[in-house]
Amino acid sequence: MIITCKKGAPQAEIDKIVHDFEQRGLEVNLITGKDYNVFGIVGDTTNIDDKQMMSNPWIENVQRVSAPYKKVNRLFHPQDTVVDVAGIKVGGKEKIVVIGGPCSVEGLEQICDLAHDVKEAGGCMLRGGAYKPRTSPYAFQGLGSKGIEYLVEARRQTGLPIVSEIMSIDKIDEFVENVDLIQVGARNMQNFDLLKALGKINKPILLKRGLCNTIEEWLMSAEYIMASGNENVILCERGIRTFEKYTRNTLDLSVVQIVKRKSHLPIIIDPSHATGDWELVESMALAAIAAGADGLIVEVHRNPECAWSDGQQCLKPEKFKTMIEKGRAIANVIGRGM
Repeated sequence: MIITCKKGAPQAEIDKIVHDFEQRGLEVNLITGKDYNVFGIVGDTTNIDDKQMMSNPWIENVQRVSAPYKKVNRLFHPQDTVVDVAGIKVGGKEKIVVIGGPCSVEGLEQICDLAHDVKEAGGCMLRGGAYKPRTSPYAFQGLGSKGIEYLVEARRQTGLPIVSEIMSIDKIDEFVENVDLIQVGARNMQNFDLLKALGKINKPILLKRGLCNTIEEWLMSAEYIMASGNENVILCERGIRTFEKYTRNTLDLSVVQIVKRKSHLPIIIDPSHATGDWELVESMALAAIAAGADGLIVEVHRNPECAWSDGQQCLKPEKFKTMIEKGRAIANVIGRGM
């Protein structure tokens, strides 16, 4: 709900309005302008009578917000949120970030070698799956805690913050201790118990869009995390499932500007999962930069044909480096840097 006070409303009246809402258990976000004061009311406003509110001589307008998300809503938070991941800023006018690494951690030597490749190419974070959600129960499920240990060693050697996907609440302590950016995968986007639990920690969260979810459902999942107290959320578009068979998923690049209009949260693009084809990854990554994305997360592997998972969508390190070089040219044109 948005309430606008009339021009020249006395401070005592403004304080009274705020107090009345807070007494109802609602959160009041006050936006002070040159001519008007606007209140963003967060919480259950179903029992508030709009007409009764308008009986206050100092209230100019009462408007209910159709969007069900409040914390995520740019209306209540006009400034871009910048999320700090171990010293790397994501969002706003900061440089475009590039996260690279394999789909799965396969061993200590493999992940450390790739960490050096990613850093040399210009990447600023290392991704790697230690716990893997797979469609088939017979497919490789990840190395688990050992994979996290290997990622930590790769970070020690290169200084790159690490990004890895969490699968369940019981692993939160392990991730808080070891992982710099905790990823919630597409299949867990609506695992609400997990989202609420992640809302109680202070680590940045990378929230991927679900396979078949709308933008509003995605933003509502971010709302779950933020409503529980953790406002360090980065959104990630990784393609959605459609009837098209030529790509693994359908990359929705229009979502970049839609999210930036609707929300203040940073958004990055995963062209690897979106296309499922390494030959399409570079072009879609560059298009994402041009569209205004705050970053990329790209799968990289030295020997994709031997990868334990998703080798068909992995770039080799030299191709990854070329992609970043081309991306920098576009980023410079749009005034972002990379």
